[in-house]
Amino acid sequence: MTRLSQTSWSLDNLNRLDGQTALITGSTGGLGFEIACGLAERGASIILSGRNLEKGRAALNRLYERVPSVQGRFEVLDLASLASISAFATALREQGRPIQLLANNAGIMGPASRLTTKDGFELQFGTNHLGHFALTGRLLPLLAAGNATIMTVASLAALKGKIPFGDLNARHRYNPVARYRQSKLSNLLFALELDRRAKKAPWPIHSRAAHPGWAASDIVSNNGSLDRNGTPVGRWGRKIARSFAGPVFHMMGQTVEEGAWPLLYALASPEAQDGGYYGPLGKGERTGLPGDAGLPEAASDHTLAKRLWAISEEMTGVKYGLL
Repeated sequence: MTRLSQTSWSLDNLNRLDGQTALITGSTGGLGFEIACGLAERGASIILSGRNLEKGRAALNRLYERVPSVQGRFEVLDLASLASISAFATALREQGRPIQLLANNAGIMGPASRLTTKDGFELQFGTNHLGHFALTGRLLPLLAAGNATIMTVASLAALKGKIPFGDLNARHRYNPVARYRQSKLSNLLFALELDRRAKKAPWPIHSRAAHPGWAASDIVSNNGSLDRNGTPVGRWGRKIARSFAGPVFHMMGQTVEEGAWPLLYALASPEAQDGGYYGPLGKGERTGLPGDAGLPEAASDHTLAKRLWAISEEMTGVKYGLL
């Protein structure tokens, strides 16, 4: 794949999205909110989603301030709960409106101690990968009806990611960094395998992946800040993250708005390709204009992707199909 040569970039480089509906997970702040604003500026109707109703309403107000002409709404969705995902998808399917754009963006990064989803999965793998796997599968009829583009957010962390099939839920060993890497490699494997399956089926959907480089988002400071009952946890871990990781990313990385550029590029650039992986073009892919990203060797392993897909179906109970 040839890297793109660019000297400037703006939202004007994206396709117009008038009449299209975009769903963005984890969009009450950070990268997700910037994705929503960017798509709204190109004319898309926006469905913000997140687990906190109060934060959702505040985000919707900010969206209207940024893009006064937007048609937007907020829906509660907890990706750490298969029941919440099922209820959310069922409600949308009952409304029967096609979805043209899906940004699988929500993420948890590096809780200091092992936490679990409501279904008992390790929190990072369960939210970042299994939650999006289940959501995309349950929404597949609406996505197919909308000839949808699906963008799944990966990370530079995927470069060192491994998939420990004997201990996917970290019951025997928990390392926060290793488990985050696992979840992000899983995101990338999922996006590329979804592209292959869509082409083979065929399903009228378009799967791509992207990463934001070093963006000063709030994923580090959020740090898995709610336990399975919604109780705040890890106060000191979050304080350390804010005092250390935040300044480092601000100093050596880029803004949240800039970090969202590759994600928007994957969703709506006329140059983006199905099965493509996009990120910043600067040194180490940490900062810069959007373009083709380097693919980790493990992400090209079709056998690994198929194995992860099969076990994800087993763990979530979601099997892909249009019925």
